[in-house]
Amino acid sequence: MSQVQRASFEVFADYHQFYVQDGDLNPPAPEDWTDDDVANRVKVAQNVVVVCPIRDMNVPVEIGLHEFKPDEAAEAWDHIVHCSVSIPTGHLQVHECTGGPVLDWHIKPGDYEILILFGGLATTSDDELCGQDHYKVLVWPGTLVPLTVARSWPTEAEA
Repeated sequence: MSQVQRASFEVFADYHQFYVQDGDLNPPAPEDWTDDDVANRVKVAQNVVVVCPIRDMNVPVEIGLHEFKPDEAAEAWDHIVHCSVSIPTGHLQVHECTGGPVLDWHIKPGDYEILILFGGLATTSDDELCGQDHYKVLVWPGTLVPLTVARSWPTEAEA
């Protein structure tokens, strides 16, 4: 089995954001957002990946660290993003936007590929306060790759 570590928790996604980052470097959140970044629901910057949940409430997140790229049933997810992040200190952290860290793992320093899976997006209420949306982050050693959206959930402008 390729999974090395796994954790499930809730993240307060204030401003529709949480971060997967190098916790020792504590990189600043990117401020140069484009329309494409918003549509991607993910923004990559140096040593940080910003994940943008539908709701800015507490949302369930599962994260898994794998030895190599895991198989995941794409049809089970509404929106899928593949990207990467450099964790040169080996301190992988999931961090709330306006709160602190909710996960601290010490891993081998290096570059990691990430698959971010968004599920239950159609269950959110019109005011985005309620819903069964959930998020899964799969991480494995890899190379730095450009962000690609493998499956896109429509934005409000596209819906």
